[in-house]
Amino acid sequence: MSRVAAPPPSRVFGDRDDHNSEQHRLLSLAYDPFTFERLARTGVGPGWRCLEAGAGNGTVAVWLARRVAPTGAVTATDVRPSGVPAAPGLDVVRHDIVRDPLPEGEFDLVHARLLLRLLPERRAVLDRLVRALKPGGVLQIDEFDATCAPSLRAPDLAGHELYRTLMTTKNRLMAGRGVDIAWGREAAGAMRRAGLVDISSRRRLELWTARSPGLRLLAHHTRHLRDEFVRAGMTDRQLADVRALLSHPDFRAGSYAFHSVQGRRPGEAA
Repeated sequence: MSRVAAPPPSRVFGDRDDHNSEQHRLLSLAYDPFTFERLARTGVGPGWRCLEAGAGNGTVAVWLARRVAPTGAVTATDVRPSGVPAAPGLDVVRHDIVRDPLPEGEFDLVHARLLLRLLPERRAVLDRLVRALKPGGVLQIDEFDATCAPSLRAPDLAGHELYRTLMTTKNRLMAGRGVDIAWGREAAGAMRRAGLVDISSRRRLELWTARSPGLRLLAHHTRHLRDEFVRAGMTDRQLADVRALLSHPDFRAGSYAFHSVQGRRPGEAA
């Protein structure tokens, strides 16, 4: 795998490390336990070779490195991999999954979380991840279906309307940047069409409260994506009101559906 990638394209969430580090921290708090549970079910252990594509802050890559030690290895890739810590058996590579070379037939396990939904080239990237598997290797894709995350309880009717405005505007601006907000529910079918077998899918839903990482992440987005929201028609006053609403002890919302899908490349078992 090349160590020097071409400059990455502009990303939906930009390149500000302060914003992205907080985003990755909240995503890890929210979804690492479910991701780890699903990965453990693959049997990943000593001697396995793993690829973590779009490694973010590296929590999943480090967890995998500990599982495959002392004889296995993990390659963690990202367009900006500076947030991935060093760990024994972990190789961190700056890599654009859309444009840079990826070895074929090399990995027992490939994992990507909340990556493909962001890429207009997601189908082609999925095919590349499948080809990176050894025969019998397992691909796990963890993705949102963000089409429905309703407010369930708010201090007043205006709170429900404000939350609906936030979510509608966010989905519209994400879709305008090539994000597939429903990719989570489409991933299983896409993996089957890419040639994988033994498809297994689990969906996680939760109740969001002011303490939930999911609502704290939405509040963070009002700052992280502030310029995008304003261009889409929201005001700074509305965004401030959103933050107050999301931190209100009486507010409740249904989470995004989080899909974890596994499939195996035909051939001998890993």
